[in-house]
Amino acid sequence: MKFFRIMLTCVSVSLALGGCATFSQDGGFDGVKKTSAEHIKQEIVWSKTEAEQKAVADRVAELLKTPLNADSAVQLALLNNKDLQASFYQLGISEADVVQAGRLPNPKFSMLYARNDGDYKIEQALTFNIFSLVTMPKMLEIERSNFEKTKRSVALDVLNLAHETRLAYFNAVAANERLSYSEQVKESAEASAELANRMVKAGNWNALEQATEQSFYAEAIVEYANSKNQQTSAHEALSRLLALPLDQLVLEKRLPDLPQTIDELHAYEKTAFEQRLDLQAMRLETQALAKQLGLTKTTRFINVLEIGPARVLEGRRGDPYKKGVDISFELPLFDWGSAKVAKAEATYMQAVNRTAQLAINAQSEIREAYSRYQTNYEVAKHYRDEIVPLRKKVLQENQLRYNGMLISPFELFANARAQVASVNSYIATLNEFWLAETALQMSLIGSASKEGK
Repeated sequence: MKFFRIMLTCVSVSLALGGCATFSQDGGFDGVKKTSAEHIKQEIVWSKTEAEQKAVADRVAELLKTPLNADSAVQLALLNNKDLQASFYQLGISEADVVQAGRLPNPKFSMLYARNDGDYKIEQALTFNIFSLVTMPKMLEIERSNFEKTKRSVALDVLNLAHETRLAYFNAVAANERLSYSEQVKESAEASAELANRMVKAGNWNALEQATEQSFYAEAIVEYANSKNQQTSAHEALSRLLALPLDQLVLEKRLPDLPQTIDELHAYEKTAFEQRLDLQAMRLETQALAKQLGLTKTTRFINVLEIGPARVLEGRRGDPYKKGVDISFELPLFDWGSAKVAKAEATYMQAVNRTAQLAINAQSEIREAYSRYQTNYEVAKHYRDEIVPLRKKVLQENQLRYNGMLISPFELFANARAQVASVNSYIATLNEFWLAETALQMSLIGSASKEGK
């Protein structure tokens, strides 16, 4: 009976310690939602059940009823992107590691049975790795730290997807506008080339003048084809992020207007980089490695220490069992743990240096992103306030001269093309500004992804 009491005590201790870490109700998702909400206003959903998936499908259908703007495109991506849903399950994996770290390994039962002419030798032992009792608190602390790091990494995945979607959305809308204006230029060049052919047939033009107009038309056709390809690529990039087919994507016709003013640099400098999620995750990883290093140093000489009740019968079958305790541990005859400690130290110092470099990179990325943001704003503003109005004024004046038969229709066509080209350039610079603004916001959260650029 004493044997079974000892076994029961060991099992009770195991169960009690196992209760130190249990699965949470939200699986860490509420932490991710809270972090994401600090940077974006769109909601995220971890759709695990059939009812949740149906609710997401209904929400997606509702969003698709109206032309998408940048915010609704981001919301669609956050609801529908499967890679993001896969990232959410990383929370479950990490939390399972925490729970596992809070549980004792299973007890080990061993038995030796031998019989010779009525004599028996039976050895029974139930042992536990009690060394895990010593390391359990430290392992729990390490895994909890890793879980916190996973929450920040998943939140960064959410914000990265929002960032990539905004970039892809602006590129898609700008591609639509460029295609529209390229089509206008092509039609103007086509009309000009057709008129040139008639002038040659009437004997009023020479071959050089005809070839000049035809070359404009030929170049306009190539430009239109390139614009068409760019539009297809931009829409496909957006389609992949939203996980929706192209025929369901209806976008707003124009990019958002240029804002009246932009923020000053001081809002982005100083300690802004310290709030970056990638830097916070790297710090947590470094702290976990420091704890892992301490644990490795503590346990370098003892890898296994097992103890448990045992009983032995030697002799006739009816003889009483001899009861005692079975203890075993690994002797450090060959492995003194120096290699493990060296590896842990190198891993820790590697993380320390990477964290330091990440902090330096973060400051530089914010400065670079702000410079690009500011420059593109000034360029787009110059196009909007100076170049486009001047081209429009030139076209209006030439329209008056053409009406007075002071210039030829070809000069009017050329001016119309130049005016359209200036508008097209403004669209390109406006798109660059919104891309830069999106990249600047992302630089305050983490390293900007290259996707969508």
